[in-house]
Amino acid sequence: MELIRVGKVKKVFSINDKELLFEFTNNISVFDKIIPSEIPDKGASLCRTSAHWFQVSEGMGIRTHFIALEGNNKMRVKRFSIVNRGKRDMVNYLIPLEFITRYYIAGSLYDRLNEGKIKKEDLGIKNVKYGEPLPQPFFEVTTKFEEHDRNLDLDEAMEISGLDKKEIDEIKEIILKVDERINRDVKTRGLIHVDGKKELALDGERVPYLVDTFGTADEDRFWDLGEYEKGNFIELSKEFVRQYYRNIGYHQRLMEAREKGLPEPPIPPLPEDMIKKTSILYRELYEKITGKKW
Repeated sequence: MELIRVGKVKKVFSINDKELLFEFTNNISVFDKIIPSEIPDKGASLCRTSAHWFQVSEGMGIRTHFIALEGNNKMRVKRFSIVNRGKRDMVNYLIPLEFITRYYIAGSLYDRLNEGKIKKEDLGIKNVKYGEPLPQPFFEVTTKFEEHDRNLDLDEAMEISGLDKKEIDEIKEIILKVDERINRDVKTRGLIHVDGKKELALDGERVPYLVDTFGTADEDRFWDLGEYEKGNFIELSKEFVRQYYRNIGYHQRLMEAREKGLPEPPIPPLPEDMIKKTSILYRELYEKITGKKW
């Protein structure tokens, strides 16, 4: 096998011209920065959780690139070409977009509503209140291969991806169908599925395939259902780590540097107690998300 790419949280190996091997590391990244601290068992949690949802999706008749698990932190997947920009006549390529679906007012959506970057009327809400469910899912598209993810309108999304409106609508339908299953399953295990990110590819006939990873503590946001019903928002996802960096002021310093075009401050390592708590969180989330024992 040949190592062909090292990402923020996984290594990608070429098996042959039709298959890849994903190796999930214990690295963790926030705000597009890799934290200089490894989280024990994180890679295995992401790999096994994502494999679970690939298998569930295929059972629903939705195509995915998943082939098989290779141990706890590796999986074999169908190979697609990587392109920075898609075209209407392209086939067998990874769509260079990320698709985000939000079900509650939280995270960057809450920030953008308060900043006026998104209008309340566009979401069908009258007041901006953190944690409130949205009357309808909010579907967003962002860039994938730019240095920092950027929200796109429909025209630019189609231009970058090579998709037409019908294909984007088909992808949206797939995502909502999968999320409906995720939302229903995790609720029975004491979680709320708040939002999530997905990536897709097109095969030789431009049929959409779910790819990469999804439904995990990295790509999706989960809250504790019991605490939510009491009015508390207990983050059970990578957001737990993001909040740490917000609380120590790092996120604000980073955003200010980016806005001013200044050198970005290096991200500090996590303290030992946070590493331990985060490792436990990933193991416990595997069990709560999938309903399987670690």
